[in-house]
Amino acid sequence: MAKIKPLDDRIVIQVLEGEEKTAGGIFLPQSAKEKPQRGKVVTTGPGKLLDNGKRAKPSVRKGDVVYFARFAGTEVKVSGKEYMIMRESDLLAVEK
Repeated sequence: MAKIKPLDDRIVIQVLEGEEKTAGGIFLPQSAKEKPQRGKVVTTGPGKLLDNGKRAKPSVRKGDVVYFARFAGTEVKVSGKEYMIMRESDLLAVEK
């Protein structure tokens, strides 16, 4: 697990690898793969601070698989592992 604690409405995500072959069965070389847009939530911050001083609870939790915008977030390396840190508003969907 990452030794990192996100602030406010930020979320730490472990990026899941992109597809290695196309729907037609063609294997893609590393250079042809698109940037992954899917990841697993590692941890969340306490939530967005509202105008009334309370916090909005994050809508995702540890272990959720999420989809995010292509160029969202910031890549970080912690203890030799790569993660993305992004705001909850950069998330597009949660996999059911």
